[in-house]
Amino acid sequence: MKTDLTLRASAFALAAALAAAAPAVAVAQSPRQTFAIPAQDLSLALNDFSRATGLQVAAQPEVLRGRRSRAVEGRFTPAEALSRLTAASGVHARIVGRSVLVEAVAPTASAAPRVERTIMPRGATTPAAETALAQTAEVDDVVVTGFRASLNAARDLKREAVGAQDVIVADDIAAFPDLNLAESLQRVPGVAITRDAGEGRQISLRGLGPDFTRTQLNGMEVLGNTASGFDNRGSVSRTRSFDYSLFASELFNRVTVEKSYAAEQDEGGIGGTIALTTARPFDYAGSRLVLGAKAQTNSNTDSVTPRVIALASNRWDTGAGEFGALVSAAYTRNDVNEYGMRSWNWTKINVGTANIGPNVSAADRDRLVNATGLNRISAPQAVSPSTWYAERERVGVTGSLQWRPNARTDMSLDLMYGTLANTRDEYAQAPAGVNALTGNVTGTQRLNAVEIRGDSIVYADWSGVDMRNEHKHSEDETTFTQAVWNGAYQATDALRFNALVGYAKSEFEGPVFDKVFIQATNQSLTYDYRDGSPVAVTYGFDTTDPSLWGLMRADAREDFITSEYKTAELNGAWDFAPSSNLKFGVSHKDFQNDGWQRFNRVDWYNNPSRPAPVVEVIGYDSLLPYIVPNAVATFDRTGQLRDLTQANDRAGTNYALTEKTTAAFVQYELDTQVGSMPLKANAGVRYYSTDLTSAGTVATNAGLVPTTIESSYDGYLPAANLSLEVMPDMILRLGASRNISRPSLDDLRAAGSVSFTPFGGSVSAGNPNLEPFLADSVEASWEYYMGRSGYVALGVFYKKMDSFITAETASVRYGDIGYPLSLLGPDQTADTIYSFSRPVNGDGASIKGAEFAVQRDFDFLPGLFSNLGVSFNATYAEGETDAMVDGVRRTLALANLSKWSSNATLYYETDVWGARVSSAYRDGYLDGIGGNGNVGSGYHATTNIDATAFWNVTPSLKLVVEGINLSDEATDQYTDIVEERSTSYTKSGRTFTVGLTYVF
Repeated sequence: MKTDLTLRASAFALAAALAAAAPAVAVAQSPRQTFAIPAQDLSLALNDFSRATGLQVAAQPEVLRGRRSRAVEGRFTPAEALSRLTAASGVHARIVGRSVLVEAVAPTASAAPRVERTIMPRGATTPAAETALAQTAEVDDVVVTGFRASLNAARDLKREAVGAQDVIVADDIAAFPDLNLAESLQRVPGVAITRDAGEGRQISLRGLGPDFTRTQLNGMEVLGNTASGFDNRGSVSRTRSFDYSLFASELFNRVTVEKSYAAEQDEGGIGGTIALTTARPFDYAGSRLVLGAKAQTNSNTDSVTPRVIALASNRWDTGAGEFGALVSAAYTRNDVNEYGMRSWNWTKINVGTANIGPNVSAADRDRLVNATGLNRISAPQAVSPSTWYAERERVGVTGSLQWRPNARTDMSLDLMYGTLANTRDEYAQAPAGVNALTGNVTGTQRLNAVEIRGDSIVYADWSGVDMRNEHKHSEDETTFTQAVWNGAYQATDALRFNALVGYAKSEFEGPVFDKVFIQATNQSLTYDYRDGSPVAVTYGFDTTDPSLWGLMRADAREDFITSEYKTAELNGAWDFAPSSNLKFGVSHKDFQNDGWQRFNRVDWYNNPSRPAPVVEVIGYDSLLPYIVPNAVATFDRTGQLRDLTQANDRAGTNYALTEKTTAAFVQYELDTQVGSMPLKANAGVRYYSTDLTSAGTVATNAGLVPTTIESSYDGYLPAANLSLEVMPDMILRLGASRNISRPSLDDLRAAGSVSFTPFGGSVSAGNPNLEPFLADSVEASWEYYMGRSGYVALGVFYKKMDSFITAETASVRYGDIGYPLSLLGPDQTADTIYSFSRPVNGDGASIKGAEFAVQRDFDFLPGLFSNLGVSFNATYAEGETDAMVDGVRRTLALANLSKWSSNATLYYETDVWGARVSSAYRDGYLDGIGGNGNVGSGYHATTNIDATAFWNVTPSLKLVVEGINLSDEATDQYTDIVEERSTSYTKSGRTFTVGLTYVF
């Protein structure tokens, strides 16, 4: 593994410089600084004081209510400024460590003995302050009421961080307006999402794809896989990409997007880390009960489905300390109908002389018949109107127990259970029968008219084609479980420890995958790509005539994937100086992934005694009505094998991976002032060591045999981050780090897979000896905070990745690959051309970009207009790498990288009602390197419009109305970056919800 000595030296040099600064800080513990705080409400004045000094203010609300401060202008120590600020206000304020304790001079009648929220949270306290605070005030993380307040809370958390991060917070359950977490995350600068069946599914962060983003849930890394109903969107997602569609957004009260890397963080996310946090009982001042229900519908369906949430929480003072318990639950069911036009892909073809009609020009005839290799014409394969219908059911339950036996000990147990179940029906009408348009044309097909643009057939009129219609019925379910115990202990005033023990498991089961094909012979059709997408297709026969169709083929499939994490951590922190501390820790993580895919195919068409299929006209929205088989009824009629066994394993899909990682880190932290400028910084290094075991089957001359391959890798990851408040409310951040991302699960398999089509096929092999992605990163940002009204931020980043993993593909004779001939398709031989691909460590890649974000309340406007506000962000990212496509080295943009992405929200909010409308734009991006004569494949740009409005009927009852994907944006896929040949163009409709939430 290569080592960039320059970056490592820079990071350690910064660490040494920070450490050298510590003694000077200890000598001058209270430097003078400039204050400009006007006379105002005391709570607001203390908020300004907290922002200026970085000290946390703790007080009971009743102590501050109705009190005024004095103005403080000039250069003072924090103690002097605090004394002037609170003089004659009727309170006594003192600085304890990094905290300010505020108490009434004499007991007040309104002072309640019950613990209340912190008024202005400003970061962590020192141990001495924590002990004192235990007698006066509860320190909570976030105080949030309403959308505008949630923006303020998120802004405060962003400001207090040392490295670059963004936060989404929600005080009450159901505050997120989106269908799932992916859609909530798309509002964050640098985040772009992929969509499937009308919902967000996976995310890309700063131009890097889902595999480069690490997901933490309640402090430990997790993985959750689901499935797409679309074969050309990846189908079952056995990857490191976390599927955020697994969870309802209502189960979480905070999502943190950590873009900078620090040594105390787990390694493994070059793009960044998404930290998900569920609610805990100590998040609330006392008891809390929330109930909510929504009705949901979609413009492509005629059903109304429920979305229900509930939360109950309480805390008690007992003889053994303070105890709290919380449980929350969310249930969602929604129906999705997505439909449009798609094809299998585009490939190079030849057409037999006898298959070309007299109206085709001599020049076009010559190209179609005589061209060879990559000079042949590309044609769409199996052009088909298609419909996907899914009934999706999502269940989530969280539980949390917290116990604080004394001021020095705190522990919690967080539990989570979730399921996502899909029942899907997929339909298509395609020219894919025996005499098909799925490769070279040599049968009864006849080309009557054609238009060729560049190297692509963009218009064709065909007759003598055998049509193949299909119905796939599938059922799948993902089950996620997690249990995490966290403990914290204050050993001395200067030394504290925390520990974590966690277990998480995600299990995907797809026990039903019944697919039936029917055929109608000697038909005609015309397809027209001249206007790009969407594609126009017309047929020269009655597509609803059941007498034309006979049973052709039936497939049965089963899928299974399980991912399991076991994690243990022990960390410590030592405050060895007033402004300095040292963090250290060790951890062990055991990750296991296992799975398989089983398949059985029966070809009926050449069987003279084949039974008749059960057919019907498609019953869901489609581009046109057409006859389809009823898969379940036809399977019942044929009695075909559906309960598959290990003997039905598909080559290359049955493999298991085990990764065991041991890590340790040390990190120095500084919180001081340089002159009058507050400075926060950290610098450290993390060591990791990973042992990998990959078990599967590989091809030999004797056939497929089981094998196990072991490998290991380790390394050091230095990191340093700095945050300097160069002026009041203006912060500069700098960061430099090294991090890794582990190879894709499929890339590490000790296995190979073979798939065939009528025009050839593909072989995909793994490579367990791959080294991980390794990236050196530098970044900087400038942030300006406009009091409580908003902020503006500009950031830049650069990542240089060594040993970037890429695919290598080539079109070769199947016999040259070395796989057994028994895996070939019908009528194929060793001379059949297959696309062969495998992952390799390439020469590396780089990515650079910039982020801009602004959020502003329009409080400077008069009257009702002051309730308006806007939030906007835009990200630019650029990166590329080399890949071998059909044996030729090509330079392509990184997979899942959109050059531009942006989000904009306009909001209006009062205490009684509010509304907001949001736009999410994602530029086009590649999802593959291509093949079969195509260079690259990907998606065109999208813009999604969402809106929500609320009315607080009473202080406890809220009415909410939402509209999602109001633009009914199409999912538009293509292949080849030059020709941009359409492969899929579908729409999933607009989603609307209306509901009530009641807080007791």
